Amino acid sequence: MIYMDNAATTKTAPEVVEAMLPYFTENYGNASTIYSLGSASKKAINESRRTIADILGAKPEEIYFTAGGSEADNWALKATAEAYRGKGKHIITSRIEHHAILHTCKYLEKQGFEVTYLDVDQDGLVKLEELKAAIRPDTILISIMFANNEIGTIEPIAEIGAIAKEHDILFHTDAVQAFGQIPINVDELHIDMLSASGHKFNGPKGTGFLYIRTGVKIASFIHGGAQERNRRAGTENVPGIVGLGAAAARAAKTMNERMEKETKVRDHLIGRIEAEIPYCRLNGHRTKRLPGNVNFSFLFIEGESMLIMLDMKGICGSSGSACTSGSLDPSHVLLAIGLKHEEAHGSLRLSLSEENTIEEADTVVEELKKIVARLRDMSPLYEDFVKKGK
Repeated sequence: MIYMDNAATTKTAPEVVEAMLPYFTENYGNASTIYSLGSASKKAINESRRTIADILGAKPEEIYFTAGGSEADNWALKATAEAYRGKGKHIITSRIEHHAILHTCKYLEKQGFEVTYLDVDQDGLVKLEELKAAIRPDTILISIMFANNEIGTIEPIAEIGAIAKEHDILFHTDAVQAFGQIPINVDELHIDMLSASGHKFNGPKGTGFLYIRTGVKIASFIHGGAQERNRRAGTENVPGIVGLGAAAARAAKTMNERMEKETKVRDHLIGRIEAEIPYCRLNGHRTKRLPGNVNFSFLFIEGESMLIMLDMKGICGSSGSACTSGSLDPSHVLLAIGLKHEEAHGSLRLSLSEENTIEEADTVVEELKKIVARLRDMSPLYEDFVKKGK
C-alpha cells in the first residue's frame, strides 16, 4: 500500500503508542484525585502541556486539552461570541475554512451574530486589503486557518495577526493542518487562540488542544467538573494527552528533516504530473503550501472514480469533491479559488508523510497516467473536446 492521505489522518507513531500504554494499565489513576496514583497522571498531563507550550512559544497554563480540532474550533468561536457579545456581534472568517469553522459560524448567525466570509485569490490566499475593509467597530473575532486542508496554501498569518492586534480584535487560527508540520510561534504571529488535533501529526485520534492567550476571557465550552482549570470539564483522557505530548515532541524534533524530505517528494510529484498528464491544474499556491500537499484537478474525469481506481492499485488519496461523503456538491474550497463545478469534481489530493519516497511518487504518477487516460476514454465530454480540437 502507498498511503498518501496524511491530511485526513496519520498513523500513530510507535514511540507515541509506547508512551501511552502505561497510562491504560499501570498508571491509570484519575488526575483529579489527591493520592499518588492520580498524582502520576496529573504530572504526565502537565508534562504534555509544557511540551506543547514550548513548541508554540506559549505558557503551559495557556494550553487546554480537547477531544480534537473540531471541539477546539467550536470552543474558540462559540465561547468568544458569548463572552464578547457586549462589545459586538461581528465575526470575520474566510470562505475556505474547514467545516468545523464554517458550520459553527452558520450556527452563530442563527444566534444573531453577523459573519463576513472573505474571498480568497486563485491560490487560496486571503486578501489583506479586503480583511482590513471588512473590519467594523463591532468586530470581535477574526478566524482564519493557518493552512488549508485541501489545497495546502499557507495563509499570511503574521500579517493577519498584526491587523487584528492593531484593531484590538481577537485572532483565532485553525492550525489543525499546520501544527507539527511547520514552525509556529504564537507571540511572533500575534495569535490569541489556536486549534490543533493529535491525529494529524502521528498522535492518537480523539485528542487535541486549544491555545488561549492569557487575558482572553472566554468561558467553558463543556460544563461539569473543575478540570483544565475550570475551563474544560470531564475526566482527563490521560493516555491520549500523554500520546498527544509525545507526538508533539516527536514532530518538533523531526520537523526540519521532514519538511525537507516531503517538499522534495511533493515537488517531484507536481513536476511529473504537470509534465506528463495533459489538461490538469495545480490547486493552491505553488510555494506557500504545506510541505506534503499536492492537489490537482484533472479535466473530463470524476474524482470518485479516480479514487476507486487508485485504491484498486493500493494507493490511498482523497478528492476535493465531497461526493465521497454522500454529497454531489464539489469542494467549497475549489469553488472559492475559481474552479468551475466540473473542474472541482475532477480533483485529487495527495498528502505526504516523511515515509513517502520518490519511488512511491513515481509509482503513483505511472498509475495515475493510466487511470486518467482510461477515464477520459470513457468520457463523452473529452470525446467532444478532442473532436473540436481537431
